[in-house]
Amino acid sequence: MDRYRHCVIKSFKHNGHIHRTWQQNWLIPNELLAPEHKEESMTVLINSQTPIQESDGKIWISRVPAVSFFIPGQWFNVVALMEEGGVRYYCNLASPPYLQGDVLTYIDYDLDVIRTVDGAWSVIDQEEYELHKAAYHYSQMVDDKVQDGLDALLGRIDEGKAPFQDHAVLHYYEEWLKHFDEVDE
Repeated sequence: MDRYRHCVIKSFKHNGHIHRTWQQNWLIPNELLAPEHKEESMTVLINSQTPIQESDGKIWISRVPAVSFFIPGQWFNVVALMEEGGVRYYCNLASPPYLQGDVLTYIDYDLDVIRTVDGAWSVIDQEEYELHKAAYHYSQMVDDKVQDGLDALLGRIDEGKAPFQDHAVLHYYEEWLKHFDEVDE
């Protein structure tokens, strides 16, 4: 069985400038993926208390464990945050992911969706999206892809489709913890 592989996640803005870097993530081996995730060739990464570097160089540490889902060809990604009250999903409208070696990259388009523990969702940062759309001169194609991504994302949330399944998120986290407990023994 493949071991969990260290990966870095880097998000960029449309103008090519770095936005944010998650420095310590572990790629879940393909054979450990749930069938519905494997079927869509998802890249699933897990982290806990990872250093996150902002574009200005400031570094902070994430406070809760997270499982991130990247789906080839989709204009969104999903971060499942394991908080005290349950799993909250923070979803970024973004270009499809690109995994090269141990670095996963994407372009962040500001627009976000939060799905709370109780299943309610809200779209946030619409004003930031509109500001950057004008400042970075998003093409009609990019704007259409972001809107299509939003529709696809909200459809998955409403239907409870992968990756919006708390049991899978918790399973990935528990298996990851077990693996590192075994490595430490």
